[in-house]
Amino acid sequence: MTVLFSELLVPGWAEGGTMIGMREVTAPTDNSTGFNLPCHSADPETFFAETPAMIAFAKSLCGECPVRTQCLEGALSRSEPCGVWGGELFDEGRPIIAKRAPGRPRLQRGDVELAG
Repeated sequence: MTVLFSELLVPGWAEGGTMIGMREVTAPTDNSTGFNLPCHSADPETFFAETPAMIAFAKSLCGECPVRTQCLEGALSRSEPCGVWGGELFDEGRPIIAKRAPGRPRLQRGDVELAG
């Protein structure tokens, strides 16, 4: 297996283990020229968007991908720090439902509110 420079930038990749690289997911399995994957033809920034609408669009592109399951398994094995992988949104290495909007953190029960 060849390790790409970009894969070395993924936290934990150099330690080894059972991480699945993108080459294992997207490389052609026969003599064809490869897959016509949605992530190969779309703008890469789509899969690292911040807005809920763009994140939903990225997830929808993954919906019909022939290697969606393998992509998700690979992202989980690499603990991808962010982005849409295999139709799931990742943050700090784990799939999440949605990104939290920027701004002040939500008040938790027991937090004191200051009267204005």
